[in-house]
Amino acid sequence: MTRRRPARSVTPADEGTPIYAVWEITLRCDQACAHCGSRAVRARPDELSTAELLEVAAKLVAMGSREVTLIGGEAYLREDVYELIAYLHRQGVRVTMQTGGKGLDLHRCERLVGAGLDAIGVSVDGPAEVHDVLRDNRGSHTAALAALDNARAAGLVTSVNTQINRLSWRFLPDVYEALQARGVRAWRGQLTVPMGRAADRPHWLLEPWRIIEVIDTLAELQRDAVERARAAGRPLEAAMNIALGNNLGYFGPHEELLRSHPGGDSAHWSGCSAGRFTIGIESDGTVKACPSLPTHPYTGGNLRDIPLEEIWQAPELTFARDRTTEELWGFCAGCYYAEICKAGCSWTSHTTLGRRGNMPWCYHRASKLKEQGLRERLIPAQAPPGVPYDFGRLELIEEPWPEEGEPG
Repeated sequence: MTRRRPARSVTPADEGTPIYAVWEITLRCDQACAHCGSRAVRARPDELSTAELLEVAAKLVAMGSREVTLIGGEAYLREDVYELIAYLHRQGVRVTMQTGGKGLDLHRCERLVGAGLDAIGVSVDGPAEVHDVLRDNRGSHTAALAALDNARAAGLVTSVNTQINRLSWRFLPDVYEALQARGVRAWRGQLTVPMGRAADRPHWLLEPWRIIEVIDTLAELQRDAVERARAAGRPLEAAMNIALGNNLGYFGPHEELLRSHPGGDSAHWSGCSAGRFTIGIESDGTVKACPSLPTHPYTGGNLRDIPLEEIWQAPELTFARDRTTEELWGFCAGCYYAEICKAGCSWTSHTTLGRRGNMPWCYHRASKLKEQGLRERLIPAQAPPGVPYDFGRLELIEEPWPEEGEPG
């Protein structure tokens, strides 16, 4: 079996280096997921050629990138993905992939391993009745679980990502049990964000006040995972790591538990990493500070027109390196954690409220408002235009927190 290389931790000295690149190599996809932020299904007409992919890969290596995650669409639908993985692997870069897993059969997994892929993350968004709705594809849940099995059989390190929204949040314990049964070591939760097709379905978004119950549930499951490891006589490092995505948190009673690896050093949210340690590349060569950011406000340039080194220094990519608390507004402007948090995930706040600097989904925020007998609700204010990585706008409404026994 090929030995998989572990991820290396990022230190403050790495600030300003694109240590972690997330690279959309095609928008072609074998599913048209109902929440997809890039509205993926068909390839862009002007996607980078194989030669251009390898040129970009060489630039990333030269700039100090240590890990590249390939995404789509579905990255495995490009036949040259194996050549790209092999090149990066030879340069000492850790290569991973994120997938919906519909077509990830054992043969593909073995080819990916042979090329040098280190790990793969598969999306599992609830039980079948929820997952298949979110993926707009009956049978996609079965396919995702089969993809996990195939990846493990081929020797890949496997992880799972889960979209958290009104459809899925109540089923987090069910997902946890399914992943425990399959020996999944890392499970990452991510809020569904109103971008792309999800912006067409604002009624799917998690109500901001429910973040308290979501995080409490994940913390309870993380403690259970640690107890299971202890009971089995395994080291804590072998327990399932339940991790918070960049738009889940922040600074509640479980912050360190859910930001740290079991048995590892303590960690907490330290601000948006876009353009500080991360870089996002779209399949036509467009570069952003983070792959999730909407294209229009955050494009630093295109690789076909401007060298990557110059784009990396563009203001659209350096905003998180240069930001202060002056851009914060609403609740976040006066928050105790403002200096270190800087309003959480830029992608989520911008696509929700039209600009960054005020993050509705926050444990600390929701709990402080609850102490005042208040909670926040989001209502649609502007529809999205219907193009990849697009967004509309929602507005925050403050309302009384219902008394116990009242309908919520």
